[in-house]
Amino acid sequence: MYAEVTDSIRVAVEPFFIEGQSDPAAGRWVFGYRVTITNEGAHAVQLLSRHWRITDARGRLVEVRGPGVVGEQPRLEPGQSFTYTSGTPLETPTGIMHGTYQMVDDQGRSFDVRIPAFSLDAPGPRGPLN
Repeated sequence: MYAEVTDSIRVAVEPFFIEGQSDPAAGRWVFGYRVTITNEGAHAVQLLSRHWRITDARGRLVEVRGPGVVGEQPRLEPGQSFTYTSGTPLETPTGIMHGTYQMVDDQGRSFDVRIPAFSLDAPGPRGPLN
């Protein structure tokens, strides 16, 4: 589990390998990640958008930006959490993800919440990358 707190918003991430969707012989490894966002502050907040940076073992970077998460823009009252699961394919058996959520509080203040860097690792031996 990876976790970080920014402006009283805790983001915890649990990555996992999805063997059934992966095909290493074809250069495809699929990973899932479960994210829990918790409002530990005194004011309600809403998640407006996301920005992910996904880097594979060869150093290739993919950036993903968009509104909300899994089709939602959750509003979190103080003490509330929102959990969702998503995933990403890689062309290598390992990689790293991190990013930010863009949020706004009830006072109209916009701010970024850091998503901690987390490792994506397929089980098994690691051979040379072609």
